[in-house]
Amino acid sequence: MSATYGTRTYCRQTLIGGNYGLLNTTTFNPNPDYYSALLWHRLMGGRVLSTTFYGTKKIRTYAHCAKESNGVTILFLNLDNSTTVNAQVALKFAEKPYYHLRGSQRREYHLTAKDGNLHSQIMLLNGNILSVNSDGDIPPLNPIYVDSSKPITVGPLSIVFAHIPDAAVKACS
Repeated sequence: MSATYGTRTYCRQTLIGGNYGLLNTTTFNPNPDYYSALLWHRLMGGRVLSTTFYGTKKIRTYAHCAKESNGVTILFLNLDNSTTVNAQVALKFAEKPYYHLRGSQRREYHLTAKDGNLHSQIMLLNGNILSVNSDGDIPPLNPIYVDSSKPITVGPLSIVFAHIPDAAVKACS
């Protein structure tokens, strides 16, 4: 939302410390929010696109031109603790209507807390636990590939990044 008003950069208050830090103060391992920030950095480009979501008021959506392709990346936040949403995407101002992308694949990254517990220190990506290895290396953040014509399923209390590399939006070229 800030970008629509001209904000060009954002800085977190803290890298480490308190309940807001990206790193655990004892182990220096990433806290769960680290992974959502890392995916944002890797997937969301600098150009912000306007989004509208029709349906529940518990979904937040954000769209940017993709960082490393001509496509778009859409972020969904589901704030509801019990409802799964199947979101249909309609891209205005696309060079081809979105339904013409049948057969193409989008990349999805579903972030959830272990066992749906928002206080958990364990973050899951597409159902797999994210944790650093013994050398402290960040695990690979591998997407799942989904037919672009299918709805995007956003589970309760989850974050979904949907990267649509084949979406040709004029604002992103």
